Order: sequence, then C-alpha cells, then structure tokens
Amino acid sequence: MRVVIAPDSFGGTLTAAQAAEAIAAGWARGAPAARLVPRPLADGGPGFVDVLHAALGGAVHRRTVIGPLGDPVEARWLFHDGTAYVESAEAIGLHLVPPARRPTACETATTHGVGELIAAARAAGAHTVVVGLGGSATTDGGKGALAALSERVGEPLDLPGVAALFGPRLVAAVDVENPLLGPHGAAVTFGPQKGADPAAVERLEARLAAWADDVASRLGRDPRAEPGAGAAGGLGFALLALGAEAVSGARLVRSATGLDQALDHADLVVTGEGSFDWQSLRGKLVTAVAAAAAERGVPCLVLAGQVGVGRRQAAAAGVEAAYSVAEHAGSVAAALADPAGTLADLAEHVARQWL
Repeated sequence: MRVVIAPDSFGGTLTAAQAAEAIAAGWARGAPAARLVPRPLADGGPGFVDVLHAALGGAVHRRTVIGPLGDPVEARWLFHDGTAYVESAEAIGLHLVPPARRPTACETATTHGVGELIAAARAAGAHTVVVGLGGSATTDGGKGALAALSERVGEPLDLPGVAALFGPRLVAAVDVENPLLGPHGAAVTFGPQKGADPAAVERLEARLAAWADDVASRLGRDPRAEPGAGAAGGLGFALLALGAEAVSGARLVRSATGLDQALDHADLVVTGEGSFDWQSLRGKLVTAVAAAAAERGVPCLVLAGQVGVGRRQAAAAGVEAAYSVAEHAGSVAAALADPAGTLADLAEHVARQWL
C-alpha cells in the first residue's frame, strides 16, 4: 500500500513537517509494509515559507519588522525565481501574542509588519509577491500593512499610490473563503480565537465596516464580499482592494510540492490539522487534499488534534474518516503534553485498522 502523508501544521504544537514525520513513524509501526510518501503542506498560514522552501529551494531572507503588538520581531520570506513568498504569520502570527494579552491585543494588533515584508521583497527585485494569509493575531482589515506600504510611496495612507505601485504585483494566497464582514466575516468568525469577547467583536465589526467604506471611496474598488477578504483579520480585503489576485493557498502549495503527482500513484491519503471543524470546510488545506484525492478515487483520512465535523459533513468534503488525537489519547491535555507522540500513536492505531 502506497500512503501519501500530507498534513498541515497542528496549531502551535507541530509544524507540517513534524506532523508528517509523526504520522509516518506511527504508520510504519502499524503497517510496516506500507510505502510512505511524506508531503507536508501549508495553506497560506503558519509553515507557508518552510514548506515552499523545502519544495522549491530559493533563498530565505530575514528582516526585523513591527510585530502585532508594535514590538520588533524577526520575520522570514522566501525568494525563488523572481517571486517572493511572504508568510503573514511570520510577522503578525497569533503565536507572537501571549494568551494573557490577547483580550486587549485583539483590538490593537497591527498588520504593519506584513507591509514591511512586501516592501522589502519588492526592493530586493521580486517581480511578484505572494502573500500567504492565515494564523494572524490581527483584525485591522490590513490597515497597518497599507500604512507601511504607503510610507514607501512617501505619503501617509496614499492608497491610490500604493495600489499603482504594488497592486498588480501582489497575489493573496488565502486559507479561507470568508468575506470581510457579517456572520462569516473576519471579526465574528475569527475574533474570538484571537481573544475578542462579544463586545469586542461588535467594535471590530464596526471598525472593519468603516474601513471598508473608506478604502472603497479612495480606490473605487470594494472587495469586502469577495471570498478570502476576511483572511488574516481582513488583510485579504486590503490586498484585494489594491488589485491583488486571490488564489487558494492550499492549491498553490499543492502544486509546488508535487502533491498531485504523488496522489496519482497513491492507494490512501492521510492529511491532518490541529482542529478539523466547520472552518476546515471553507477553503482549508484538508479539504483541498480531500478534493484532490476524490478526483482520483483515492480514500482520504484526516488525523486531527480535535474533530468537530460529523461523518456526513466529512463525507461531503471527500473525507472517508476523521480521527481525533485528543479522543485517542484520552484528553486534550494528554494530547498537548506529547503532540508528536500521541499523533504517532493515533497513526499506528489507524494504520492497523486500514490494513
């Protein structure tokens, strides 16, 4: 049996490469005769640069930028064959904000650092800048990023100038299909994960709506309802307003890593992420992997830290079965105490079932 192992990162516990290694180790114990093909992936969020660097090569650059809290952070971006790949989570990731500070930081966190990375990539000669969106601590609608880019133009928040200089050369690699506003928007859907209580969510929603009105009046474009506008706390909206092309981050990485070629010869596909829930069904990586497997008639399994998707929902997304590390380990605490070990144990258990 040829098994393709293609997970995303597991929240802040395992990178995609570490998750793939753990699944492979457990699967090898449960099914020693299986031929394992690891293909760690990313959908634009955490791990975007690492996964693409492993697949494409190129040069990783480092730059100190303003982090989500206004403090300096070191962030990386990848330069390959004239294209720069920027991972927004490197500069504004939720992991950069201590849990105790999130209830206040959720309303003040800035995307400024991402704008600095985009400007640095262009200054280095990149003809195209692909911005991976996901895993952010921010809900500023990309206002900070546009302010940073405007500094390069020479005037504060000169949106037409920024659009003319950067827009045609930008690609937004989104990890979700959510719009900017509304019940599935950036504030309502992702604000609570970043520390926002119901009152803060209402304030963030109002600010995003006012910001969208401002941007639309200045640029004559209003992408607030477009899929992906709500990615990275609305940073997707800002890039789309500049004229960026929106693409699926999962599909981009799928192509770069040669996943399709691996799936052509696969008997089984195993993917995974930290939490397999309803958000996973809105453009996340696991559904892209499942769709690619379904196109070839190959069964796809999901191993996740936690599973919040029912069997019918999973089946509709092309997932044969989904397994929870926390359930197998006995509790979330047990799973988090040894992320790699408990994921490997689950993989061994599932492999024995699928023999």
